[in-house]
Amino acid sequence: MRPFKLDPKLQQDCFVLGKLGQNQLLLMNNSLAPWFILVPEVDKAVTELYQLELETQQNLLEEINKLSKFVAKQGETEKLNVAAIGNVVSQLHIHVVGRNRNDFCWPNVIWGTEQKESYSEHAVQELSERLKLELQLQPIE
Repeated sequence: MRPFKLDPKLQQDCFVLGKLGQNQLLLMNNSLAPWFILVPEVDKAVTELYQLELETQQNLLEEINKLSKFVAKQGETEKLNVAAIGNVVSQLHIHVVGRNRNDFCWPNVIWGTEQKESYSEHAVQELSERLKLELQLQPIE
């Protein structure tokens, strides 16, 4: 098996926060909404959820659930958008986004919007620390 490599578009648009289980956890660099991405560390040829081994699917679902609960309890989240779209980036990845009626693009989809406000380094570090405490986020080796 080839070593895991993150898609360049994800690398460009996100902060790599660490690992949750067998998945890299990314934070979309847009502080207008809590927008996380889980990327299973699998071969790039695997682009769809159904292609994952059952055990890997189950582990991914556990991490999606943990992350979803984390986002929901941060406040100002009325609805979670959880999706594996892959139209722009074919590498398998799952978006977990907290939405509310007052966010910048409600009720429209968040993917592909132009409006953006970057995170400060301090905010990313603070969020990473909370994820380490609450979800046992691990560093990427």
